[in-house]
Amino acid sequence: MAESRAPDACTLPTAEQPLRIGEFDDLFASGLRGVDRVDPTHLVLAFDPARVAADSVRDLAARESLCCSFFTFAVTDAPGQLFLDVVVPPAYVLVLDGLTAMARRGVEEPRTA
Repeated sequence: MAESRAPDACTLPTAEQPLRIGEFDDLFASGLRGVDRVDPTHLVLAFDPARVAADSVRDLAARESLCCSFFTFAVTDAPGQLFLDVVVPPAYVLVLDGLTAMARRGVEEPRTA
């Protein structure tokens, strides 16, 4: 999933891609509290579990995995913590760059409602 164009490996219909990007934007804006680019192929997103349900993160990650099988997602939730690890093969670093940029905007422009 890139910001402006999905990679060829993505099977999500073109008409649905803007909607999926919107889902990620909404998730990031509603409760993302940290973005850690561990290395070029690994991103860790920290969410506020009081504002974001772990099941919502799992659902979106699962649906994204169905169309973009190159993503590996892992959700970790414990009392007071909610993390989404995102890993891609080296060939998809630019896709992860796009997701990272979207996430960083979500941290910079959080929603209050």
